[in-house]
Amino acid sequence: MMREKVAQLLESALEKNKSLFLIDLNISEENQIRVILDGDKGVTVEDCIDVSREIEHNLDREEYDFSLEVMSSGVSEPLTLPRQYKKNIGRILKVRTKNDEKIEGELISSTEESCTLTWSAREPKPIGKGKVTVQKEATLPYKDIMEAKVMITF
Repeated sequence: MMREKVAQLLESALEKNKSLFLIDLNISEENQIRVILDGDKGVTVEDCIDVSREIEHNLDREEYDFSLEVMSSGVSEPLTLPRQYKKNIGRILKVRTKNDEKIEGELISSTEESCTLTWSAREPKPIGKGKVTVQKEATLPYKDIMEAKVMITF
């Protein structure tokens, strides 16, 4: 019962700011509500406060005893939604596929089903000794990605 009410309030809050989207909603048996958000332009503290108020001010504390935590998806958290990939085009991703292949490359495009990465690799020369640098590109369906994280560069 409480989950439906919180989900409704959360949906209403996200309608007011269409650049925000839900990553996770978790409600424990002790009614600890944890909301994780992301946004097309990032998530500000004000965004978290607005969503928190929308939920907290519309839940009756007489009916439900709860705690509420609203936060943004951390920079070290893996990408989970196509919308997150779209907002990170041009950044470097570290991807691990379901067949345990590891790719680190620039995200150059994203659709609802897949993303495309490009990177440089050193490979043996076709003729002679030594190695040559080649540009690689791969289109990865999201269903084949175990984990994808944005790499932070300084």
